[in-house]
Amino acid sequence: MKQESAYQACVNWLFARFPSFQNLGGVAYKPGLKRVHQLLELLQIDPQKQPSIHIAGTNGKGSTAAYCASLLQASGLKVGLFTSPHIFDFSERIRVNGEPIAEQAVIDFCTRYQALDANIDASFFELTFAMALAYFQEQACDYIVIETGLGGRLDATNVISPKVSIITNIGLDHQEFLGHTLPEIATEKAGIIKAHTPVVIGEKSTATQVIFEQQSSLRNAPIYFIDDNYFATTHLNLSGYRLTNFKTAILALKVIGFGLTIPTQIAALETLSSNTGFFGRLELWQQEPKIILDVSHNPAGIAATLPLIEEQCAGQLFILYGASKDKDAKEILDLFPKQAQVAACVFSNPRSKSVADWQQLGVASIFEDLPSAIAQIEKQMQPQDLLWITGSFFLLSDLPSQKKIF
Repeated sequence: MKQESAYQACVNWLFARFPSFQNLGGVAYKPGLKRVHQLLELLQIDPQKQPSIHIAGTNGKGSTAAYCASLLQASGLKVGLFTSPHIFDFSERIRVNGEPIAEQAVIDFCTRYQALDANIDASFFELTFAMALAYFQEQACDYIVIETGLGGRLDATNVISPKVSIITNIGLDHQEFLGHTLPEIATEKAGIIKAHTPVVIGEKSTATQVIFEQQSSLRNAPIYFIDDNYFATTHLNLSGYRLTNFKTAILALKVIGFGLTIPTQIAALETLSSNTGFFGRLELWQQEPKIILDVSHNPAGIAATLPLIEEQCAGQLFILYGASKDKDAKEILDLFPKQAQVAACVFSNPRSKSVADWQQLGVASIFEDLPSAIAQIEKQMQPQDLLWITGSFFLLSDLPSQKKIF
């Protein structure tokens, strides 16, 4: 039996010792900033030491964060990037210029924390965020890009004072924590707006615009809506929500003084993967027959992604969908085109819907693991067909031939 590495032992300790939303779902959610302040004080980490960009929103946080990081790197800076969840390996959450956190750094941080014998009932996410800040400071990053975990106002990351805040959009997701209406959720996300700090909003909506304007006015924070700003985009090979998110990143950096020439923008897109480890958003995994990997997992995300999928499909559309137990899969199943061949897939994370769950939803084609699902669906496909694998980060974690994205 292969001996567990010191790195893997630390990762296992983190998951076992501290509640993790990735493994447990809502029961691991611990809103509030008291524990984070205690952690950072104990570890002597100053969250304001490096200039930062803070990103919240229902969908598009990860891609907007990656775009910001890549644009900063294309401008010649050393950039730390904190995102979640990871797909294949814990180290994906904490990156510097695209490189995942060194395994030894994870070991050193965990060892240091264990030695302090602290009595802080921290969550997995809180300790991981503290680890990220410590690593970014150790690496002397010029700028750091921080994606919120869940929400905004009470999110662990909301202890930073960024140069600019970004709210990508507002949709119905995690209602049990954030509110049951768009204005309620917008109010929680708007909690990242800081006094006298510009905020960029990626989507103008009648349901949420007044919330953002009120909250920014209360804090004397300049507010910018993407829809109110003209962008030359003919040089960008992007469309749909990807173009919106890239424009959001550009505007956020411009309002804090970055020039971002057209060559810089193009370079940032061309090197996005190597600069950030970006993966799993409309990812072309196989060319013929075409297989696209995606992590759209709520109605707004699916609705925004579907047109981009359909424009790439010259034949039959196959959809392989996986979801966590707490997701309203029926609402999403109803969004899929009637002519598409839809199958459900169970994934290995304990939060996965079961075969019985999918049967209750009336799904006729159900697979118990991702590798066999892909193999069986490929047998049915013609060269011009497209398979869209979507619904959860955890589903992509079970990909058969790829266990690291770097």
